[in-house]
Amino acid sequence: MSFDLNTVFFILKIIFIDIILGGDNAVVIALACRRLVEKQRNEAIFLGTGLAVIVRIVLTAIVVSLLNIPFLLLAGGLFLIVIAIRLITNKEEEHHVRAGASMFAAVRTIVLADVVMGFDNMLAIAGASKGHIGYIAIGLIVSVPIIVWGSKLILIAMEHFPALVYVGGGVLGYTASEMIMSEPKIHWLFESSQHLSKLFPIILIITLIIVGWLTNLYSSAQIARKS
Repeated sequence: MSFDLNTVFFILKIIFIDIILGGDNAVVIALACRRLVEKQRNEAIFLGTGLAVIVRIVLTAIVVSLLNIPFLLLAGGLFLIVIAIRLITNKEEEHHVRAGASMFAAVRTIVLADVVMGFDNMLAIAGASKGHIGYIAIGLIVSVPIIVWGSKLILIAMEHFPALVYVGGGVLGYTASEMIMSEPKIHWLFESSQHLSKLFPIILIITLIIVGWLTNLYSSAQIARKS
């Protein structure tokens, strides 16, 4: 694996996607460890996060191998578009996480919740990495500690700079366009038209941002009308 500009771009894209989509995981870790004393809490966070990274790498590698199934890249790309819209329109998820009474219980909760909640991250990262497991490993090793220890800063930054959410949605849209265009069953469509292959990612990103912005505008107007 040679570290040229292309490699750095891939790794940075993986890190950015995981940080943008990883806010929920930080909440889960906090909820799972809330009953532990401080020393046990830090140990549980460290151990749970480490195991979660290993499990995430293995499962993402499985997702990468499954992307060879016909039309799965197309389906994955479409699902990623839905994830991008949810991200931009700030559709919050409820967290029903049981606090661990012991360090083992907290670690188990962290790992299991990360697997269940991390499917969107895995799919996005699998698409962004283009099958390079090494890029996935490096990206997750860098991004997960940032999510765990810097989650509050990330959430504050996203609240104060809403444009970051739109940038994240744009990155997911670009990754979705790559997955859709890479689908072997429809690849001929983009291969036969250079204009379509160049315009498709741009059109998709712009459409996502406009749809998200209009939805947020409508939601704000509805809230203002009720208050």
